[in-house]
Amino acid sequence: MEYEIKPQNRIRLGVRELWEYRELFYFFSLRDIKVKYKQTVLGFLWAVLQPLIMALLFTTIFAKAISSYSPLNLPYDVFAFSGLVIWGIFSTGLNNAGNSMVSNANIIKKIYFPRLIIPLSSVLVGLFDFLMAFVVFIAYCFFRHISFNTIAVFLFPAAVTLTCIATFGTGSLLAALNVKYRDFRYIIPFLVQFLLFITPVIYPANITGNMYLKGFMMLNPMTAPLDFFRAGFAGETLHLTQDLISIISSVFFLVIGLVYFRKTEAYFADLA
Repeated sequence: MEYEIKPQNRIRLGVRELWEYRELFYFFSLRDIKVKYKQTVLGFLWAVLQPLIMALLFTTIFAKAISSYSPLNLPYDVFAFSGLVIWGIFSTGLNNAGNSMVSNANIIKKIYFPRLIIPLSSVLVGLFDFLMAFVVFIAYCFFRHISFNTIAVFLFPAAVTLTCIATFGTGSLLAALNVKYRDFRYIIPFLVQFLLFITPVIYPANITGNMYLKGFMMLNPMTAPLDFFRAGFAGETLHLTQDLISIISSVFFLVIGLVYFRKTEAYFADLA
């Protein structure tokens, strides 16, 4: 007699089942963090150095041009650093989640557990890097005498939450696609680099008057988190219409990603 263990419903998210396997989720996340920094001299400092060095590099190259074309309320180095700190969650999470099912193929073939744990734990690695960089970022802001709005205590967590939603939805979709179509192994790094330059990370959203590019930015799931995060600084304000469209787009990708992942996860063990 053979028994097949599988989720009861492929459409449901299975939050209860994910909670039952929370310890596995913890160990997956801890393993990914340890593997990322294993045998490195600087260790966790890389989570801080990467966005800081990139911010200083972009400041050297683009600060005068961008500030003259579209005046900023923040010094450009702080503006770029703030964008790269938040972007780090998305870029790291998307890279890790997109390749997570293929890299964990041996485990998938041996035992059953909620497959969503794998891309979810990959997103947590990006969140861990953010927490490390965020501490240094706040210290850098004090060094530059940057003041914060009183609602920053709410806007910063909201920005991080929206970023995690955008990352998890898109990452789950790419993880499922990558199992069947291995071309995505090469597409994902290019996609992350491409998105960096069409997302208002190192330049403000109002830098262009092109209606098509503005429309694309509104549909970009990362536009709202960046706007929320920067609205925590004195002198910065929220762009509600733009942010609402971005949040709707983020929820759309979350639903599409989870539905496709749940519909195809039964075949992961055969294809991985």
